[in-house]
Amino acid sequence: MFSDDSRWVIVCHREPWLGYENDLKLVLPIVVQMSVATDSLVSSSSSDDFAALLDAELDSDSSDGSPDQDCSDDEDNNAEGARIKRRKVLEMDTRVEVQGSNSNGFTEKAIEATTDSCTHPGFLRDMCICCGKRMDDGAGVAFGYIHKDLRLGSDEVSRLRDADVRTLLRNKKLYLVLDLDHTLLNSTRLEDINSEEDYLKSQTDSFEDISKGSLFRLDKIRMMTKLRPYVRTFLQEASNMFEMYIYTMGERAYAIEMAKLLDPGNVYFNSRVISKADCTRRHQKGLDVVLGKDSAVLILDDTEAVWQRHKDNLILMERYHYFSSSCRQFGFNCKSLSELKGDENEADGALATVLGVLKKIHSNFFNPEHGDDFAARDVRQVLRKIRNEILRGCKIVFSRVFSTESQAENHHLWKMAEQLGATCAVEVDSSVTHVVSEYAGTEKSRWAVQNGNFLVHPKWLEAANYLWSKKPEQQFPVELTKSK
Repeated sequence: MFSDDSRWVIVCHREPWLGYENDLKLVLPIVVQMSVATDSLVSSSSSDDFAALLDAELDSDSSDGSPDQDCSDDEDNNAEGARIKRRKVLEMDTRVEVQGSNSNGFTEKAIEATTDSCTHPGFLRDMCICCGKRMDDGAGVAFGYIHKDLRLGSDEVSRLRDADVRTLLRNKKLYLVLDLDHTLLNSTRLEDINSEEDYLKSQTDSFEDISKGSLFRLDKIRMMTKLRPYVRTFLQEASNMFEMYIYTMGERAYAIEMAKLLDPGNVYFNSRVISKADCTRRHQKGLDVVLGKDSAVLILDDTEAVWQRHKDNLILMERYHYFSSSCRQFGFNCKSLSELKGDENEADGALATVLGVLKKIHSNFFNPEHGDDFAARDVRQVLRKIRNEILRGCKIVFSRVFSTESQAENHHLWKMAEQLGATCAVEVDSSVTHVVSEYAGTEKSRWAVQNGNFLVHPKWLEAANYLWSKKPEQQFPVELTKSK
């Protein structure tokens, strides 16, 4: 009753109400998944027989509606049936809470022996999913995007990650965590649309075929969203190489709506939509709520600061500023793409570029020349190696790019250049290939021109970082001005 490519968190429910003799417990493996499409609870079983039995029982109850109901109400019937199924599963979950500790022959001694030996792999509503013991609030790590009441212990998380990554690597796939805003799309509040963007209100796409649209007005949440050019091709091709997660600092309701726009067929993300409420640290994203090993995870995000613990997994994206409110948010005093009535080019835009990078990383990671022990490999090392090749052979000196009081090696452009494979220095010498400056009149800038070395604007470094290639220096000239 579930697709073959889905993986599930196993949740075992103790059912003493079934009245088994000799103080035995019956443990029914129930699988919990949160549907992106309906945000509802769906259940399955690791036993085909039990799954069939449970499905039959739920279906029989959900079909008890009036036989005279009009066929045009099929959608309402389906919705009501889904509600009945959810209620039945939740009733199974809560029965254990209302049973006395001695019901149906269960003795305190037997229960104590069980709870004492239980490793407490996870919890639903602060109750162990195996032995039923109540635990203090906050035990384990919350996985609210799978089920709002689910928490898993660290050992269980490790076990699930190990099992999942083995399956994924056998299929030659890795994990890809995707940010939403300014990475895959751009959203604005309806009230923030200015007069120069008002024309957009008459150009929004229909929800009847979301897969063909890119500009949507969502009155329910008072937002307008523009999908980044090439995003649909990007997701389709990336899904062949990665199991993908959405991870946003936005609210869950917003994340779900965006997932529906990006993945109307629910084939890419399933329940893997992580939002602000799932974060375990304030203002920080973390892979602790991703059921994938860090060594097999890549991250696409436009904000480095939220990934302090996982910078080695991060591919920094150039921000997508379609709406004017987005430009204002980041302090840009310029026209937005919507005001200019333009957009990124699909063929060589940010998503097309990063897809090529992802393909290169994937190909290098699974290169058969390195053997077939994929579990021993680390995608962070592959990412570091590929990034380090971009400016290899370049020696850079900065001139008036940052203040003399600051430590040069701590500046983000210095660090960026080193990550791209360049060598950085404070003073010029015969081995220096590039001087990076915003002013052509500085002493070091003049030295570069007099000695036939490259004098480039700092944007040359940023372009190499975002476009993953060394761009022609002449495209980044430095303005002529007198030095102070």
